[in-house]
Amino acid sequence: MDILAALFIDDIALREVPGPSTRIDLTGIQFSAPAPGPTPVTIEPHLVIIVRCPTDSTGAGALEVVYQRDGEQLARNVQPLEVEPGKFNYRLVRAELTFEEPGTVEAHCRIDMGPTTVVPYTLLPAVPS
Repeated sequence: MDILAALFIDDIALREVPGPSTRIDLTGIQFSAPAPGPTPVTIEPHLVIIVRCPTDSTGAGALEVVYQRDGEQLARNVQPLEVEPGKFNYRLVRAELTFEEPGTVEAHCRIDMGPTTVVPYTLLPAVPS
């Protein structure tokens, strides 16, 4: 299986269109956000991972996402992944990430120990109200 995209998002919705087809609508794609208040803060950004399964694959695997800051592991999520051969699917991954100060966390995503897709997420200073 292959990772086609991995993005931090606000929302995801599936929409059917005429014929045997489905659309995935992603809203609020983001790579950074202001802190919700003074640090330290804990946030739970939504990561969506879109995968494709080749027709000659078994359709079963394991999705692993490791959140790192400066090479240090902050959180890890491993979940089974089943995709019908020749089809596409997605998985949502959330982790509680604590920031002592603004900075960047990277989500390292891979399937079955394969190539890694890295997605950054930067927490910016809180916006004064």
